[in-house]
Amino acid sequence: MEQSLLKFGKTISWLLLLLSFPAGIKAQSLLNKTINISVNRQSVPDVLELISNQANFYFSYNSNIIKKDSLVSIPEGNRTVRSVLEQLFPSGFEFKESGNYLIIRRAPLKLTLVTEQSESNDNYYQVSGYVRDDQTGEKITDASVYEKQRLASAITNGNGYFKLKLKSRYKTAALSVSKEFYEDTTVNIQSGYNQEITITLSPATINSATIIVGPGTRIAPDSIYISIPQPDSTDLIYLYKKMDSIRVQRTAMGKFLLSSRLKLQSVNLGKFFTVRPVQFSLTPGLSTNGKLNSQVVNNFSFNVFGGYSGGINGFELAGLFNLDKKSVQYFQIGGLFNMVGGKMTGIQIGGLNNTVLDSVKGFQLGGLYNHVSGNTRGVQLAGLVNFTRRKTRGWQFAGIGNISAEKINGVQMAGIFNYTKKLNGLQFGLINIADSSDGYSIGLINIIFKGYHKLALYSNEVTAFNAAFKTGNHKLYSILLAGASSGQQKSFAFGYGLGNSTSFNNTFGMNAELSSQYLYLGSWEHINLLNRASLNLEIKFGKYLAIYAGPAFNGFYSNQLEGTTGYQFPIPPTRYKTINLGEQWTGWFGWNAGIHIF
Repeated sequence: MEQSLLKFGKTISWLLLLLSFPAGIKAQSLLNKTINISVNRQSVPDVLELISNQANFYFSYNSNIIKKDSLVSIPEGNRTVRSVLEQLFPSGFEFKESGNYLIIRRAPLKLTLVTEQSESNDNYYQVSGYVRDDQTGEKITDASVYEKQRLASAITNGNGYFKLKLKSRYKTAALSVSKEFYEDTTVNIQSGYNQEITITLSPATINSATIIVGPGTRIAPDSIYISIPQPDSTDLIYLYKKMDSIRVQRTAMGKFLLSSRLKLQSVNLGKFFTVRPVQFSLTPGLSTNGKLNSQVVNNFSFNVFGGYSGGINGFELAGLFNLDKKSVQYFQIGGLFNMVGGKMTGIQIGGLNNTVLDSVKGFQLGGLYNHVSGNTRGVQLAGLVNFTRRKTRGWQFAGIGNISAEKINGVQMAGIFNYTKKLNGLQFGLINIADSSDGYSIGLINIIFKGYHKLALYSNEVTAFNAAFKTGNHKLYSILLAGASSGQQKSFAFGYGLGNSTSFNNTFGMNAELSSQYLYLGSWEHINLLNRASLNLEIKFGKYLAIYAGPAFNGFYSNQLEGTTGYQFPIPPTRYKTINLGEQWTGWFGWNAGIHIF
């Protein structure tokens, strides 16, 4: 019994030891690691590199907060990383661990100071001041300062200075400050008093990434650059991220029509949107919603020349153009064009063009062109071209061409061409192109890359030598054909047809085809049209070769009464029994026989 208890006690001891071993390792923080270091008059960045190499972790910091020209000396000895850092950075700094990275930053200043205040003598009061980085103390340029309820706004200048005019009749007021790469900040102010304040902003943290912004940094308004620690590299990795809220201003038309001030507001205020019932605009920068109209979703929007709104939940009308950052639903009319950064639901009419940078559900009418970057569900009608970057469920009608880049479940009809990657439905145009098809393509040229492709060489009772190119899918393929007979009974034929292919197994199949050909019999002054319906049995010899033969019924229209020397006449040859199908129409049974290649 005693030995059993002793054995049990040893087992428990081992288990406790094993459980505590990894916990002990995990508990050791980067700051508590012990290093042996000796430094004589070296720069701070060089010392940090020595610590990083010896302690096997990485530093992340804004180089602007470190004095690069300062030289430090540390006598040889064993020290914790924390003690060395506290010697290098005596005060005003903090150290934060993130994985295998140690982030060095200034301790937040968190400053909102009212440095001057006086009572206003009229119906308005003025708020001015500066916006600073709470890490570096640097003044922040191009920051948006705004009052959310009144839609009053200003942008800090090159010295981080702003000035804002507010109405005294409102008892409360709060200023919000937004800037790319910084956390939004809101401060309450005393209504009715002229005042000057200083507001500090903290650099933003996104997914444990450290955002580094230095003096003079100029960053494109359609991008975010983020420094993210990477375990396999000591370098800062910069990522490019497109912001959904500035899709419109990233377009060529947005860059042309929108001022730099409006673009800056959009970048800074990507998270702030509000709702108003009605707005009137003369131009994108002159609106009853003020300079923050691009952050307002309106129920009714009326733009004399053009407007730039946050979105529409009702009706929008413009003499020339409408620009909307987010979604639009119900009804939108633009004299020249409409551009929507989000989804379009309802009816959209543009004199020249409609562009939706997300998806459409409804009806688009564009005088020249409709463009949808996402999916379309409904109807697109354009004078020239419809384009959907992803999938279409519905109808596309265009004078020249339709493109549904990924897939269409529905109908494409165009004067010249239709294209989709996958067709489930109908294409009708001069040229139809698809990568694969479970539908039908009707046109002069139908190209299905993963479909039915055959070159036929064959003979029949009218023309001895014939060639036909067949493209489409097994349900329906188009046929371009030409033929000729030589000698003293010459004839030439060219035409178009449609066919269907049915496979019984890997060896046998059947083709049903309809075609119409013009026969040249020595003179272009006469009309000779040969229309054939044929049914051929096909025998396959592998994937790329087959032979076929079968009967055909012919309906021949001709207004030629006499033959031309050296050319066939009459049609058909006299040995075939004909059927009178009406004035200038003759019918008879004939044959086809040939080979399929490919």
